[in-house]
Amino acid sequence: MSERTADVDGIHEVRGGDLANWDGLAVTAPGGHVFQSRAYGEFQARLGWRVRWLRFADGFPVLVLQRRWPWIGGWSAYVPRGPVPTGGPEDAADRLTTLARWLARRGVSVLAADPEVEAASAFPGRIRAAGFRPIEELQPSRHRMRIPLAGRTADEVFAGIAKSTRQRIRRAEAGDAEITRHDAPPARQGLDEFYDLLRATGDRRGFTFGSRDEFVGWWDAALAAGHLVHLSARTPAHGTIAGLLLYRHGGRISTVHSADLASARAEHPGVLHLLRWRAIQLALAAECAEMDLGGVDVAGARRVPEHGESMYGLYEHKRSFGADWVELAGAHELVSDPVRYAAGRVTQRVQRVIARRGAETAA
Repeated sequence: MSERTADVDGIHEVRGGDLANWDGLAVTAPGGHVFQSRAYGEFQARLGWRVRWLRFADGFPVLVLQRRWPWIGGWSAYVPRGPVPTGGPEDAADRLTTLARWLARRGVSVLAADPEVEAASAFPGRIRAAGFRPIEELQPSRHRMRIPLAGRTADEVFAGIAKSTRQRIRRAEAGDAEITRHDAPPARQGLDEFYDLLRATGDRRGFTFGSRDEFVGWWDAALAAGHLVHLSARTPAHGTIAGLLLYRHGGRISTVHSADLASARAEHPGVLHLLRWRAIQLALAAECAEMDLGGVDVAGARRVPEHGESMYGLYEHKRSFGADWVELAGAHELVSDPVRYAAGRVTQRVQRVIARRGAETAA
C-alpha cells in the first residue's frame, strides 16, 4: 500500500510499494549516495528522526530527516547528501528549492542540505538566489579527493601512483599482513575492531566520534544492504593493524574511514597504502568512473591543507595515489521561519543541557 499527498509542486510522500527501486535511483544511479538509501533512512528512524520518503512528479526520490523543536513545535529538516545530482547540478538546485518550499508549508522552519556538487557548477549561485546560505559542514569534510578511472587499466592507474608509494605497496604485499574483504554479514566483530582502531586514530589526530552503537550499527546496516565494504589487514603478532571502510554508490567507491595501529607502523610499513590500492582495484573491477578517497579538510580550514598543518600528511598521502582535489559547494540552509528557527535553537540547547545534567546526576 502507498500513501500519496498530492501537491502543487508535484511532491508526494510514499511508502510500501512506491519504495520499489528507491535505491536504484537514489544510490546506484550516477551521483547517488548511500545517505539517501532506504537502509540509511530506516537506521535514522531508529535513532529518533522522523523520516520522510518523498518523490517528485517524475518519480525522482529524496530522503528527508526531520527533528521537532522541543516544546515550541515545528521542525528542522536535513536532506543528507541530497537531492542527489542525477540530472546535473542545475536539476539538483531546482529540486532542492522546490523541496524547501514544500517542507516550509508543512511546518519546517529550516532546511539544510549538502549534496556532493562541484563548486564550479551553477548549483551554488542557483540555490543562493533562492535564499539558501552556506553553513558549516554537517559531515566531516566539505571537499574530496578522487582518482579518475574511466578508460584506464589497472597498470595505468598504478603507474600514476608516486614511486615511493608504489614501493610501500610492494613491500606490504611481501609482508605477513593478511588482507581480508568483508562485504556481507556477519561482520560485527570486524566492525567492532575497526571502531576501536578508528577511535584510537581520532585520539591521535584530535577528532571525536559518536558512540559504538551509532557507528557500528549503521555500518552493519549498510553492509547488510550491500552498500559497504570493509577491508582489514591482520598479522599473527598484532591482530588487526589497519582498516578501510568504503561505500559503493553513484558509479564510484568512496572511502568512509581509514585507521591503523600506530605501534605496528614501523614493523609493517605501507599496509594502509596497500589497503588503498586494494580499494582502487575493487573500483576498477566494478568499472567505476572514479575512486573517491574522501576529504582532508576540517572545520576552520575548508581548503587544501598547508605544510605543517595536521591534515597535510593525509593530503600528501592521498595525492601520492594520483588523486585530484575536488572543490565542492558544501552545506547550505534555507530559513523559512526565522522567529521559530531562533526559538527552536534556544530550546534545543536547553534540552541538551537538561539531558546532560540528568546523565551526570544518574552517574
